[in-house]
Amino acid sequence: MKASRSILAVLLATSFSTVAMAADVVKIAITGPFSGGSAPMGVSMRDGAKLAISQINQNGGINVAGRKMKIELIERDDEGKNDRGALVAQEISSMGDISAVIGTVNTGVAVMGDKYYVEKGIVKIITPAAGSASMTQWSKAGVKDLPIFRFASHDGIQAQMVVEKALKLGFTNVAILHDATNYGVSGRDDLIEQISRQGGKLKVVSVEKFAIGDKDMTGQLIKAKSAGAQAILIWGIGPELAAVASGKEKLGFKVPMIGGWTLSMSNFIDTAGASGNGALMPQTFIEDESIARAKPFIQAYHKAYAVSRIPSPVSAAQGYDAALLLAEAIHEAGSTTPSKIKLSLENLKVTVKGAIADWKKPWSKWNPSNVETHEAFRRATTVMGKVQNGRVVLANPSEKFVLEGTAVK
Repeated sequence: MKASRSILAVLLATSFSTVAMAADVVKIAITGPFSGGSAPMGVSMRDGAKLAISQINQNGGINVAGRKMKIELIERDDEGKNDRGALVAQEISSMGDISAVIGTVNTGVAVMGDKYYVEKGIVKIITPAAGSASMTQWSKAGVKDLPIFRFASHDGIQAQMVVEKALKLGFTNVAILHDATNYGVSGRDDLIEQISRQGGKLKVVSVEKFAIGDKDMTGQLIKAKSAGAQAILIWGIGPELAAVASGKEKLGFKVPMIGGWTLSMSNFIDTAGASGNGALMPQTFIEDESIARAKPFIQAYHKAYAVSRIPSPVSAAQGYDAALLLAEAIHEAGSTTPSKIKLSLENLKVTVKGAIADWKKPWSKWNPSNVETHEAFRRATTVMGKVQNGRVVLANPSEKFVLEGTAVK
């Protein structure tokens, strides 16, 4: 009898110990395309977030209501595929012990999968991308209480900057090229809307699309050239953007490419080679150690992952800062419950010092009529970058002060 009681006592003690250990962990999921054409964005975002989380854990974890809790990560590769992304979201939302999710690059993945997080009330911070539809789907649906936040320079900001850059360079006729995904179509529509706001200063002489995986853009480029396009405004991801740059070079079509931030991806820069030089795109972060704020993050990333260049610096920095903001929200909530974290994200009290900026209450209470309430970035935090000999540099060096990042609200 004594032996039985002793064994029972050990089992109970072990059980309670296991529960206690589990209770001392905050579970956060990171999802994104860790393989496929969007992988430079997904992997960089994931590794940036993991760097922040490792630093938090090394310092004892998150202080949640007086108790230090380590972060445990759940990683899932959505491969940049809509159906796969929906399955990942279904799986994570059914786990029951996930406090929040960071990730998603591809717009279609967000459109297909985020409904599962909304249904369960699970907090998600979309970063580093996903087009306008990832957020406007909720305003159009009139969702009253949204747990989805975005931490990226949204397409409205980017499209405005692209159009203004084309005008500043003195162009009057432009062609729009875009991929056939939700992201590309959304970007095309944002560009057309921004052009219309300029009151006829820019004329769109050609609009052409291409599919993911296309390697020959000759047809689209010949139409743009024949129509007299002076610049190509473009929305897509790395491999296809590189095919456009190479095709333009072969045709002797010497006009600039101005497009979304994805022109900074390593699989555009490396594949396009010299033909990618001069491409212009909005950026929220540039891998330049002369920028004092960026230097510690860049060096830490290089050391942690044994690289000399980040595949997608914007993605990495946004993943890093998103993780820091989420950790602060959990601390201020004093809870790992998603609904309380959501309220905390909308009302952050402390300024969070990140790799990109000092973030002072970047989000506010969700308002279906204004998606910017759950959008962290504003125009003031975004600059134009330029591809130059295998790197992205500031298109206008005088804007360096923006990247030094004073408090952003």
